[in-house]
Amino acid sequence: MAGRINDEDVKAVRDAVPIDAVVSEYLQLRNAGGGNLKGLCPFHDEKSPSFQVSPSKGFFHCFGCQEGGDTITFVMKIDHLSFSEAVERLAGQAGITLRYEEGGYNPSHQRGERIRLVEAHKIAAEWYAEQLATSPEADTGRVFLAERGFDQAAAVHFGVGYSPQGWDHLTRFLRGKGFTDKEILLSGLAQEGRRGPIDRFRGRLMWPIRDIGGEVVGFGARKLYEADNGPKYLNTPDTAIYRKSQVLYGIDLAKKDIAKSSRAVVVEGYTDVMACHLAGVTTAIATCGTAFGGDHIKILRRLLMDNGSARVIFTFDGDAAGQKAALRAFEDDQKFAAETYIAIAPDGMDPCDLRLAKGDEAVADLVEPRTPLFEFALRQIVARYDLDTPAGRAAALDEAAPIVARIKNSGAQHEVAVQLAGMLGILDTQFVVKRVAQLARWARDRGGKGPAPDRHQPASQQYASAQPSAAPRGPALNLRNPVYATERELLKLALQRPELVSPAFDAYGADEFTAPPYAAVRLAIQDAGGAELGVADPQDYLVKVREAAPDDAVRAMVTELAVEAIMLRRAVDEPYAGAQLVTVRRRAVERRIRDITGQLTRLGTQGDPAQLAAVQNELWVLQQYDQTLREHGAAAL
Repeated sequence: MAGRINDEDVKAVRDAVPIDAVVSEYLQLRNAGGGNLKGLCPFHDEKSPSFQVSPSKGFFHCFGCQEGGDTITFVMKIDHLSFSEAVERLAGQAGITLRYEEGGYNPSHQRGERIRLVEAHKIAAEWYAEQLATSPEADTGRVFLAERGFDQAAAVHFGVGYSPQGWDHLTRFLRGKGFTDKEILLSGLAQEGRRGPIDRFRGRLMWPIRDIGGEVVGFGARKLYEADNGPKYLNTPDTAIYRKSQVLYGIDLAKKDIAKSSRAVVVEGYTDVMACHLAGVTTAIATCGTAFGGDHIKILRRLLMDNGSARVIFTFDGDAAGQKAALRAFEDDQKFAAETYIAIAPDGMDPCDLRLAKGDEAVADLVEPRTPLFEFALRQIVARYDLDTPAGRAAALDEAAPIVARIKNSGAQHEVAVQLAGMLGILDTQFVVKRVAQLARWARDRGGKGPAPDRHQPASQQYASAQPSAAPRGPALNLRNPVYATERELLKLALQRPELVSPAFDAYGADEFTAPPYAAVRLAIQDAGGAELGVADPQDYLVKVREAAPDDAVRAMVTELAVEAIMLRRAVDEPYAGAQLVTVRRRAVERRIRDITGQLTRLGTQGDPAQLAAVQNELWVLQQYDQTLREHGAAAL
């Protein structure tokens, strides 16, 4: 058969490229014992890894979906290539020149369509980059980058280029490299004009978009000239190698650090990715002209491997469009096993603007976990209603409850329902919990089955089931839920760095910790002598706290919190500790304000005047205190 690759060359390719090196480009692998590696299968959705790779044998197999084969088979399946296309791609990586049985050496007309389109994009990316570096016309693009804090080295690192304003500069260049007009049109680099193909991108800054394997598959192009009547950003159309819903800009640069740190930062634009990476946030990625969706989640899940401590932080502009994007992301929140957060910069600046205004450290600080995404989404909904009236609270509940009901984990659903009751100022928490559970039950009935039970429970989540007296009625607590993230962080600081939270921490009551296990740890610290003891006697402090614990479950929790890493990636300092103190205290104040607001609503105008005045006075004092905390932070404690 014409064009058949020589068998010896196929074997050489198979032997030259280790299967674990290839698979690791697409998903995170961990030791499975016996010399094997394991990860989340890229060919079907799963919660725990059943996909195994044997480097010594050169094979992979999924015990869930039964997919398996060698390195070539994996590349064929993961990138939807023919056998020859997969061999050609791997040969290119290994530097092997292939021989064809009936056609000489590697003739271009026999290469697969996908390989040709990828080659065209690689050549185009190099040409665009050369234009930016050397062309006088590209000075507009160089100024654009410089004004945003990006020098030539940054442009080279990210492969940024420039497309000239003429009609067919790139088209003529690709023809000179042996590409046909049909291939150039199929690639999306050109479009049909009156007299043949013309360049799709003209007079724009060009960002190459790479797939997870590092191949250039498309471009994002930014308008530079007022005379350009096109959109601000123009992306490659969907082609045989590019689907905007299935690519993430920067994933090729970020994938290793995402897998290593179990953390991903989702930003909104190409310059935001650049700013984050240059500021040291090397896990930043962005979508390409589309909303963050299910296919993007699949890419991240394979890298995060559904690690229980994994975090995905979304950064959105503080304007209405940014809030809408956050709510869209929340719609898919339950497809993650990772905890999801939202970070909005002061004054609504995006990471690129923030880096210009306040430097790299401000960008790094921005993406530290702040507000759980579910909390932000619910607050955006609740804020649209008048919670001072029963009708307003009921309407807010009607909109928010179905969203909470979509949470698959029953324990997390219960906890968020409790928090929703607090946001709404509804004192009868069980009413909200039952309403959410009812909606979830109806949804399960319509779908034919309910959510699958959790098969794995981290040790840190077992406290509630081990301590029925401490746990609330209903589903077991998930202490890793973002609802309790700040409380957990503050307790870790009190145990590990008491000098940063003392003496303010010792004035906190156990009731300021809403998770009963955390309240129990707070009491153990208090009974041992408080955080002040940790400052005065750091050697025996943790021993005494453990001794003060009433039982083994609380002792285990103290140990866990004492050794668990603090979430802050940079050195822990007083401002960070102060932020945790303020957040826990403000949430306690807000809970009390909601309780009093509900009490005032019940008293109405018919209540006892003296009682009404006392309640109104307490509300005023709390509101003033909350404002002081908001304005002055830890200094007000």
